[in-house]
Amino acid sequence: MIYFRSDYSLGAHPKVMDALVATNMEHTDGYAEDRFSYETADMIREMVGRPDAHVHFFVGGTPTNTITIAAALRPYEGVISPATGHIYVHETGSVEAHGHRVFAAPTEDGKLRPADIEKIMLHHEDEHCVIPKMVYITHPTENGGVYTKAELEALKECCKKNDLYFYIDGARLGTALTWPGNDVTLKDLGQLCDAFYIGGTKIGALFGEALVLMNDHINDHFRYMVKRACALLAKGRLIAVQLKALLEGGEDSLYYQLSRHENEMAIKLAKGVVEKGYKLWLPHQTNQVFVIVPKKKIKELEENFFFYTWAPYDEENDVIRLITNWNSKEEEIDAILEAL
Repeated sequence: MIYFRSDYSLGAHPKVMDALVATNMEHTDGYAEDRFSYETADMIREMVGRPDAHVHFFVGGTPTNTITIAAALRPYEGVISPATGHIYVHETGSVEAHGHRVFAAPTEDGKLRPADIEKIMLHHEDEHCVIPKMVYITHPTENGGVYTKAELEALKECCKKNDLYFYIDGARLGTALTWPGNDVTLKDLGQLCDAFYIGGTKIGALFGEALVLMNDHINDHFRYMVKRACALLAKGRLIAVQLKALLEGGEDSLYYQLSRHENEMAIKLAKGVVEKGYKLWLPHQTNQVFVIVPKKKIKELEENFFFYTWAPYDEENDVIRLITNWNSKEEEIDAILEAL
């Protein structure tokens, strides 16, 4: 079976495992109050260009999103998300479980735009309504799209105008930062939003995300929120050790190398799919490739390939998602192209 289902189906990159083994027998304090966590946080602050930023470590994206949103919002406040946003579709109502409504904005391509935000703001303006207080996006989008710097700046200005926090989910951030033609950097993100996270789980780590908070209000008693939500990991250094191994070296780091590889394999895959006569559901960007495939062909492919049937298309066809990972091999791409 060849896996195109997810970008975290493997364990960790060998260099990450080596770092864990090399530090395994060292005693440290717990709950991310150890030298590895401090060193990794300092490194991230330098990469982002924000020495004043607060860095917190989480095991995965869902607790990162849920706790960040819960820490930012008062009980009568909600968060605006694209209708395809991860917090709205794939996190089992965890934001709502913490008492905050998710306002889902329909979009054509998964990208949120200022007009989408303004439309929601029009209908929630007094004490009889839940008040939008945050804007949430994923970068790249759930459909694999990459925001330009101009698009993010427009969202920032819209948030500023409407007194909204701006939060960016970076589960696959590395693939956006290394996409050919991308004009957004980590330092840009440090200036454009109130909070974002650097995802490691989908780019070479066993698990682990680094939340970067630029807003002191959200950071107020933040660790209390993390502990209350059962997400303050006793062996917190295990996340920091992995992320340090991935991120050391800046744009030459393992994190960037693996992200570029995921994109390169996806580019080869998308090009090959089109050459085979299939149509892409959306223009291709980053490591997710969405293809319109006959339902009969999908059944045939499932005998040898593990992937996600993403959405219905018409009576005869569905959309499948083929996703590359940090260890995808050219022969695996060739195999599914041959099967197609």
